[in-house]
Amino acid sequence: MNRYPLWKYLMVFASILLGLLYTLPNFFGETPAVQISTNRQSISINSETETRLLAALQQAGIPNDGTTLADNSLRIRFNNTETQIKARDIIEQNLGDGYITALNLVPNSPAWMTKIRANPMFLGLDLRGGVHFTMQVDMKAAMQKTFERYAGDIRRELRRQQVRIGDIVQNDNSLSVPFQDEAALNKALPELQKLLPETTLTSDGSHLILTLSNDMVNKIRSDAVKQNITTLHNRVNELGVAEPVIQQSGADRIVVQLPGVQDTAKAKDIIGRTATLEVRMVNDDPNLMQQALAGNVPVGYDLLYTAGESPQPNLVSKQVELTGDNINDAQPSFDEQNQPAVSINLDSTGGNIFADLTRQNVGKRMAMVLIDQGKAEVVTAPVIRSVITGGRVQISGSMTAAEANDTSLLLRAGSLAAPMQIVEERTIGPSLGAENIQKGFHSTLWGFAAVAVFMVIYYRLFGVFSVIALSANLLFLIAILSALQATLTLPGIAAIALTLGMAIDSNVLINERIREELRAGARPQTAINEGYRHAWNTIVDSNITSLIAGIALLIFGSGPVRGFAVVHCLGILTSMYSSVVVSRTFANLWYGNRRKLDKISIGAVWKPQSAAEKE
Repeated sequence: MNRYPLWKYLMVFASILLGLLYTLPNFFGETPAVQISTNRQSISINSETETRLLAALQQAGIPNDGTTLADNSLRIRFNNTETQIKARDIIEQNLGDGYITALNLVPNSPAWMTKIRANPMFLGLDLRGGVHFTMQVDMKAAMQKTFERYAGDIRRELRRQQVRIGDIVQNDNSLSVPFQDEAALNKALPELQKLLPETTLTSDGSHLILTLSNDMVNKIRSDAVKQNITTLHNRVNELGVAEPVIQQSGADRIVVQLPGVQDTAKAKDIIGRTATLEVRMVNDDPNLMQQALAGNVPVGYDLLYTAGESPQPNLVSKQVELTGDNINDAQPSFDEQNQPAVSINLDSTGGNIFADLTRQNVGKRMAMVLIDQGKAEVVTAPVIRSVITGGRVQISGSMTAAEANDTSLLLRAGSLAAPMQIVEERTIGPSLGAENIQKGFHSTLWGFAAVAVFMVIYYRLFGVFSVIALSANLLFLIAILSALQATLTLPGIAAIALTLGMAIDSNVLINERIREELRAGARPQTAINEGYRHAWNTIVDSNITSLIAGIALLIFGSGPVRGFAVVHCLGILTSMYSSVVVSRTFANLWYGNRRKLDKISIGAVWKPQSAAEKE
């Protein structure tokens, strides 16, 4: 009646062993490390790179705690953060272009555990330390950038139709395109409507008015936030941050959390920059240049300077011919004079636009304008000698190798749809994260101990079985979170504590049902069997209702709420298995083979007196 088949016992003990194996990596802690990766397919990080860097560190008198070489990435561990920072400077001096160095915290798990993918859980910002940014997207700039793109499309289409227009004027939510006469406007209107179906094009005589519906405006704003989130993900991945949190907060804000990041200045610089590339034509008319230098910049032009120690003025058209949105890839390189440069690959649309632009402007100068942090400067302004096809472009100028590397990273990760301003910045140090872990661990430990003491005192041996099941539940939960590489936060620790309380409820139900069967006069073996069988239905009902609430939190929640919901839902599933299957396994092992069982250790059982006993 109370015996499992052998395979079931083996399954239970195997699950406990696996749970222990995948839980252990969380107890080895983390150590500071310098991570070396590459952004070029042509560069390989191998044992030769490892030997060279270790020799450089040894020569500088900097000890290390070992290395890990995997997936074209090298991690060198150190005793403390001070040594880690010194080592990074030495490593960067011994590496050429194309490498990315990042300060990280890596687990101390043994190599054999890593090979079987037994890794610790990722820790959230509140437990591991790191930086938290709240960034606000400039929606006005997003709309302006959209209208600039529409203006460029209109100019190219009308150039193809050989229709001449005046300067396009942008108002708050519209564009005004002046034509020579109404006949020219009517000729161009059908093709423009095909080209821009999402816009509303109207005519007031010799002017074409482009407007957007409210739905389209809302879509542009929503897309701007989504594109910025995607771009931030790409940039953070370049920094080598594990498990970053990048999510929308409200209509125009983005929350960025980078756990474990120690180089906060570098992270802030990379994610906050708005670098994008624009191709514009240069006007070399000396009279207009003198007018601009005198402070009277002609309409339709910007006076921009080249980068470097001796900046040169350039009268650059405001008309953008090509933007960074058409960039497929960007890599640091060297030009013909062996100076740092950035090699760019354009997509098919960008390649076609660039070929048409160079074909129509042979002999003229073309400016590569880099816009970063709201500042525009001319990187290079070469003369177009011939038509450039193939979509491969190189920009060079007065830039260092580090600047070329940063510029290529930003262009490769994609441009932001609109500038962002950091409106909130918080830094959580590793010591505060360690304190949070300690407090969370102690609260869970003492809560577990209090429950365990109560169960053993009140239910005796069956209380011991319940404590073993509760321990197994905690083991399974941490093991699953570790295997899934989930991110544990303080709300997650709260969910673990709640799971322990809910799990012990199931064992209380089982033990009380067994007591009820004993009070009703059932034999001990029958009471154990019926107690587990009858309690199962109640356990399922109560846990399903809790699981529904947890799934709702998982679907509709965000941030800490989702972290709580993940642990809560997993804890419900593990508690149902441990409370019923694991606890009964030990009850069966202890009592199942006893043919004559007159008493079981489950605390005091008061039987109601019969009528004869009362007399």
